[in-house]
Amino acid sequence: MTRGKHIPIRTCIGCGAKKAKEELIRIVRSPDGKVYLDLSGKESGRGAYICPDLDCLKRALRKKALQRSLKVEKVEESLLKEVENYLSEKRR
Repeated sequence: MTRGKHIPIRTCIGCGAKKAKEELIRIVRSPDGKVYLDLSGKESGRGAYICPDLDCLKRALRKKALQRSLKVEKVEESLLKEVENYLSEKRR
């Protein structure tokens, strides 16, 4: 009997739902400390995954889960706007 292809599972830092990696958005902190949206999901660095839902992003920010996951003091407003724009475009 052959096995199917392995599907990596990740946890959303906003709602805690476990989903396939492809269903989530990745935000990464690179080794040089820059935090940015990783649309490919393959950039090197420490990553945090979030559902493509604005409510999950707001919940993660309220709980400071994004800062904790990426081990940063503060998340830049420009990154948050970029993620919000991406989510609103994806919803259309």
